[in-house]
Amino acid sequence: MSKYINLTNDNFEATTKEGVSLVDFWAPWCGPCRMIAPVIEELAEDFDGKVNICKVNTDEEQDLSVKFGIRSIPTILFMKDGEVVDTIIGATSKQALTDKINSLI
Repeated sequence: MSKYINLTNDNFEATTKEGVSLVDFWAPWCGPCRMIAPVIEELAEDFDGKVNICKVNTDEEQDLSVKFGIRSIPTILFMKDGEVVDTIIGATSKQALTDKINSLI
């Protein structure tokens, strides 16, 4: 069972308002999104209880995509206490994501 959190318009604010959150905006048809999906799952295991590792399906949650200006996927937002502090657009390495998370916690 994966430990990442599926975010929707209903639970986004409550989930990301405290602490550090990684939010992966993705879609099922997106090749690079599928490529980094296992990395996101590994990060959810690695940071379980320390960081919210989240995913937003852009096809299902278009309001969130518009709110955060998502134009390309995958887009990964790094949030601290409800504020976006960094963004990575496109697939990237697990190490790059881990380094960024560690710099925020």
